[in-house]
Amino acid sequence: MRRTELEPVLEARGISRRFPGVLALDDVSLALHPGEVHALVGENGAGKSTLIKVFTGVYQPDGGELRYRGGPAAFGTPMEAQRAGISTIYQEVNLVPMMSVARNLLLGREPRGRFGVIDAAAMYGEAERVLSGYGVETDVRRPLRTLGVGAQQMVALARAVSVDARVVIMDEPTSSLEPREVETLFGVIRKLRDDGIAVMYVSHRLDELYQVCDRVTVLRDGRLAHTGPLAGLERIELISLMLGRDLNEVRTQGLTSFSRGSAANGRAPAVEARGLTRRHVLDGVDVSVRPGEVVGLGGLLGAGRTETAKAIVGALPLDGGQVLVAGAPLRGGSTAAAIRAGVSLLPEDRKAEGIIPTLSVRENIALAALPALGRAGVVSEAKIDRVVEIFMRRLRIKAASPHQLVSELSGGNQQKVLLARWLAVRPKVLLLDEPTRGIDVGAKAEVQALIDELAGEGLGVLLISSDLEELVEGADRILVLREGAVVGELSGDEVTEERIMATIAEQADG
Repeated sequence: MRRTELEPVLEARGISRRFPGVLALDDVSLALHPGEVHALVGENGAGKSTLIKVFTGVYQPDGGELRYRGGPAAFGTPMEAQRAGISTIYQEVNLVPMMSVARNLLLGREPRGRFGVIDAAAMYGEAERVLSGYGVETDVRRPLRTLGVGAQQMVALARAVSVDARVVIMDEPTSSLEPREVETLFGVIRKLRDDGIAVMYVSHRLDELYQVCDRVTVLRDGRLAHTGPLAGLERIELISLMLGRDLNEVRTQGLTSFSRGSAANGRAPAVEARGLTRRHVLDGVDVSVRPGEVVGLGGLLGAGRTETAKAIVGALPLDGGQVLVAGAPLRGGSTAAAIRAGVSLLPEDRKAEGIIPTLSVRENIALAALPALGRAGVVSEAKIDRVVEIFMRRLRIKAASPHQLVSELSGGNQQKVLLARWLAVRPKVLLLDEPTRGIDVGAKAEVQALIDELAGEGLGVLLISSDLEELVEGADRILVLREGAVVGELSGDEVTEERIMATIAEQADG
């Protein structure tokens, strides 16, 4: 009997989940079968994390039905889901770093002797036996925090699998693993499949999916875009499903070879990154942005786009490489040094890394420019008012007054406040990470027009966007990243949505 003919062990039927102002899941169905490895893929905001949290009791669905082992199910907490046999391994290790490796592995299930006292010798022996099967040879009495991240991840995996799980959900499990550890993980996954356990595998690395997964479900904007066997589904077709693009257009327009793009103009770079390298994240990335040029960074989720921008401004420590501003090495290795040199970053998550919700519009705009608006530590209120008035007018920020709390503004106006903050420090280069995400169509058009205007005035712009149309319309050149490396550069007539997807797909096949 084929696995898909068996009754699903865990199933979502028409699941919906709402948050204020957002429909995160909209009538999503997915079935996990015993002895099957099922890939769950999609870009940022597709609904993957929300669906995992519905499966594991973190969220309760607003509509639809969750079924487990043939009957209706409702998990009130993650602990309830785990006790029922649903184990989850997250990208970030969620164990107790100060405890021993053995205690972490067997926490709550420690072997006990007389009077209920933990049998330490038995615990250590059991931990060594279990971990050896995962390629982890270590002193299990040492604190977990003394292990490398990859080894910690394998301990988390071993713990999740050893609790008599019927379903194992793996969320980006290889993000911190070495190649040898990845192969060990794949061996474990295949054994789980052979033992009849259902595995849901979430990853942005296409090669991994094709190595270990039987079926795939694609989510896009909270909706089900595709479910079916992975075998026979070409990489370029999978990419087109994730990004919502017509496959026929990609085939007819995108699969011709590309040539390296030439510089948009002959001017020296305003900022240049050479060989940016960070273990498991960036692999020798080269990027240059010239005055008045908009350079786009394309690629799927996890390709290294955000990490590249953070590395340029000193927000991501590097193992190698250097950043030059106007031909001179950037000294200091910090965001403050980058700002002083004229390089600013508008972060992807404006709520977590951008706006300060308890401050006013005026205070949020002036924040980065305060050192330049005073003398001897005394800030000129008049200068602040002048700068704030200029940028609120120029960016057409809609607020009752400069003293209104920024948290009370719309998403589009909050994004404009952040833009104003960084423009107020008069940068040479502005790095924009998803500048139009989560804002309405009108505000999006205004932000895009402003980017064009700023570039026309000589500002260099690095534009990161998951919206292919936004990249194509806004960028002079596009660098395509995959798994932390630049795999292609497009310029001129090559800058099309189809070429971006084809470049990703060609490299994935190679």
